Amino acid sequence: MINVTAVAAEKIKEAMEAEGKPNLHLRIYVEGGGCSGMQYGLVFEEEEQDGDEVLPQNGGFNILIDRFSAPYLTGAEIDFVTTLQGAGFKINNPNATGSCGCGHSFKA
Repeated sequence: MINVTAVAAEKIKEAMEAEGKPNLHLRIYVEGGGCSGMQYGLVFEEEEQDGDEVLPQNGGFNILIDRFSAPYLTGAEIDFVTTLQGAGFKINNPNATGSCGCGHSFKA
């Protein structure tokens, strides 16, 4: 359902180790907001919630996705990029029909 690039997987594991909890899960979600109407969120969680899709990753961690967010994230890719504006995670989403200039929000 979601592809995580090797660079992004490495950065996710580094962040988990920095938290001192290498067994955390990465939750990816979609919520209303941003310039284009919807925005992404990434957060570490210790446990899955009822109804979550649990996607094991080669990097040794799981991605959690709630029922509301799942249809918006099907086929998405998580990457880690470094640009002139800084470094961070980028979600490449084939379901987005438009996005704002900064790339933090989208329309579906």
